[in-house]
Amino acid sequence: MELISGLPEDVARDCLIRIPYEQFPAVASVCKGWNTEIHSPDFHRRRRTTKQAQEILVTVQSNIDSEKTRTGLLAKSTTNPVYRLSVFEPKTGSWSELPLGPELAFGLPMFCRIAGVGFDLVVMGGWDPDSWKASNSVFIYNFLSAKWRRGADMPGGPRTFFACASDQNNQTVYVAGGHDEEKNALRSVLAYDVARDLWVPLPDMSRERDECKAVFRRGALCVVGGYCTEMQGRFERSAEVFDVATWKWGPVEEEFMDAAACPRTFVDGGDGAMYMCCGGDVVALQGDTWRNVAKVPGEIRNVACVGVWEGAMLVIGSSGFGEPHVGFVLDLKSWAWTKLVSPEEYTGHVQSGCLLEI
Repeated sequence: MELISGLPEDVARDCLIRIPYEQFPAVASVCKGWNTEIHSPDFHRRRRTTKQAQEILVTVQSNIDSEKTRTGLLAKSTTNPVYRLSVFEPKTGSWSELPLGPELAFGLPMFCRIAGVGFDLVVMGGWDPDSWKASNSVFIYNFLSAKWRRGADMPGGPRTFFACASDQNNQTVYVAGGHDEEKNALRSVLAYDVARDLWVPLPDMSRERDECKAVFRRGALCVVGGYCTEMQGRFERSAEVFDVATWKWGPVEEEFMDAAACPRTFVDGGDGAMYMCCGGDVVALQGDTWRNVAKVPGEIRNVACVGVWEGAMLVIGSSGFGEPHVGFVLDLKSWAWTKLVSPEEYTGHVQSGCLLEI
């Protein structure tokens, strides 16, 4: 059976890889051939190699109460915020919201972490929005079917404020550090094979790391900063790297960061450099040297989320507690900022985010 009647197979496939990701579920339901094609391993590869893949930033963002925003009562609200998944497409500047599954009908767990692998978005851990009890649950949203499924729970019990990073090629999510229900900082690291729904323990890190940050680059998991149980909020500058090929941790680099600070904005630039926001500056690590490359826009005093794609960095944050969250894009060549146009309903508090290439 032809994919598209009257067209050669290669031309038909060229048409299908140009479909926007939002239309994947509808296209897959047209016929068996289209469903098979869109779910084939080569489909994602062809979209990437032909530059048809779409970059999107998914954030864990609170719902906005428009009335409180207009009357200035947002910062004085005593009710617990309800978090959802917001999606921003840098190329088009459009915003949208992902539907939540039945088990998440009352909102995402507070302080949950998210990571993208292939066509899947993985939501891990966090606090139950009603009981505030820590969870080790895993939920997975598939962009091809627009459906949720439950993943295997994180082993070892609930952990909070852990780092996570994904390896798009191997369909693996890594979880590192954080703390347990007794607020003991953790050294343990886990790898989650999303396709097989299987968790595998990695060798422990050299030290406890609560509120650390992780990135996956060049075949290795890099875990940055954090603090041990006794230090409680006093961040350190160190980092350590796990080589997946050798299954070993390298030596700890004690002075990896230029300053002791929360590393949540630390990201891999994909251009050989790594970036983070620190003390009102955007700083870049190139080789062994950190340097200031830009000032964070004055409208952002608290940076909540940073994402980097080809030649650009997105920074989302607010001017203060309870204030609307706004976004700016930094051109990594000219170092010029452009403010995003954000509809009011997408200016809620952002807890975390991740970039996906779909």
